[in-house]
Parts: sequence; structure tokens; C-alpha cells
Amino acid sequence: MENESSNKNFESVYSSKVRAGKRRTYFFDVRKTKGEDFYITLTESTKKFNGTGYERHKLFLYKEDFNRFLGGLEEVINHVKTELMPEYDYDEYTRRQEEWERKKALEDAEAANNPEASTTEQTAEVLEEKVDVQESSPEVESSTEEAAPSDTSSAGETDAEADDEDISW
Repeated sequence: MENESSNKNFESVYSSKVRAGKRRTYFFDVRKTKGEDFYITLTESTKKFNGTGYERHKLFLYKEDFNRFLGGLEEVINHVKTELMPEYDYDEYTRRQEEWERKKALEDAEAANNPEASTTEQTAEVLEEKVDVQESSPEVESSTEEAAPSDTSSAGETDAEADDEDISW
């Protein structure tokens, strides 16, 4: 009984997921403490190269640090965008994702409107989907581990962070 009670104390009250390429996903979770307070966990989940699971790094962000954290993050991002890489098109991957989503929606609508597609076409589509799934990571569900706010994880750099293919769609 006590375990159920302690898990409830750190339950997620809001979640947002950001897919970042084929192998990386970020989770932003708002959690509630025993004292009816809130904090944010930022989790980076990266598919391991050998395909045997995911590596996760967590960062806990408390309300007293929200403004400083956001200010520091904006400052660093703006520095990269304006000083270090002003010529880079930062919207490129957003456009690619939107194009992929539109294409997928059209394909799904066509499939729904044309249930009499030939068996050959359906088999080819299934094979293409299997190849796509093998080449990209599956949807990652949010970590179910419940950690106390004082639990911190060190987020060391992984091989995936340096991998150019990681950010390609």
C-alpha cells in the first residue's frame, strides 16, 4: 500500500513529448510533490546503437529556477543562432516533419477511402513500413520510473549525440 501511495506523490500531471530525429525523444513532465508543489523533469531518451533498449538522462527543474533556466537556455540558443551559425536554416527539420505528417495523413486517407486496394499494393506497403521501422526507432513511451525530486542523474554525452545520422529524418 505504501508503494502505491509514494508513487502517487510523484505522479505526472502534465506531459509533452518531442521527437528529435530517428533515435532521440525528449519528454517534459510536470510532477507533483508530497507537499503539493510542482517541478519539471526533462528526460532525453536515446535508442542504443545495438538496438537493446534506450539510454535515459533526467534533469529535475524546480520552480525557483524556472526563470533563470529559461533565460539561460534562450541566451545560449540565441548565441548559436545569431553568432555561431546565423546562416543555418533552423526551421528545416520542422518543415520536413510537417511534410512527412501531411504525406502520411494523405496516405492514411487514401487507404481509408480505398479499402479495395490490391493485395500486392498492401503487401508492398507493409514491407515498406517494416523497413522504415527497422531504420528508425519505435515510438518511445514516457519513462514509468518514479523518482523523488532529489534524485539526479548525470547526463554525460553519448555517442548518439555526436552522430550526424541521429538528427536526419
